[in-house]
Amino acid sequence: MRTAVTIFPGSNCDRDMIIALKKITGKTPIKLWHKETEVPNLDLIVIPGGFSFGDYLRCGALAARSPIIKSIKNHISRGGAVLGVCNGFQILIEAKLLPGSLIKNKKLLFTCKKTLLEIQNTLPSPFCSGFKVGTTLEIPVAHNEGNFFASKEMVEKLEGEGRIAFKYKQIKNNKNSFNPNGSLNDIAGILSKNGRVLGMMPHPERVINKFQGGIDGLKFLSTSIEHLVG
Repeated sequence: MRTAVTIFPGSNCDRDMIIALKKITGKTPIKLWHKETEVPNLDLIVIPGGFSFGDYLRCGALAARSPIIKSIKNHISRGGAVLGVCNGFQILIEAKLLPGSLIKNKKLLFTCKKTLLEIQNTLPSPFCSGFKVGTTLEIPVAHNEGNFFASKEMVEKLEGEGRIAFKYKQIKNNKNSFNPNGSLNDIAGILSKNGRVLGMMPHPERVINKFQGGIDGLKFLSTSIEHLVG
């Protein structure tokens, strides 16, 4: 299993993702600096969370114009898989690799909390096909611009094509709002047309050990990698 993690000025979840991937695969992922133009043949590239280029202009806008993005697009065109988490999701959207927009949270506040994700009925994808529809995963979010927005027609298209990976679901006995940012249709993650690119706001790399409060992130990443290898 050949994996890599991209690093931009302002990335702050790259180390956590590297540790998670090494824990699962037994191999340290390659680190891809944003100025890299030569990328080896890989199975999975992860674009981690953080505040790339300080979130100036728009979240992910500057990073989406970095040299590494051309290499990522070439990787995708060869059938390679890409996972974008939080700021990585924002970068994928800014690079036009996924549709829609991620705008400011509905309450205009940074939110950091546990969320419950429900696996949706998706097209074949290494990220979701290993789970039964309706499976729930408790994974935290930490963002200020995670409010997924798209036209009504685009949302209907994503629903119809099975490209919505997860939706936020209410946690049992928790009366607080279960949708942390106001995303349309409670969308927490979406897939590309071939199912091999996933953008998600929650951080699976933050729940890979019990002392972190759970291992659902480990479960998600491990299952995804198993299906990528398979």
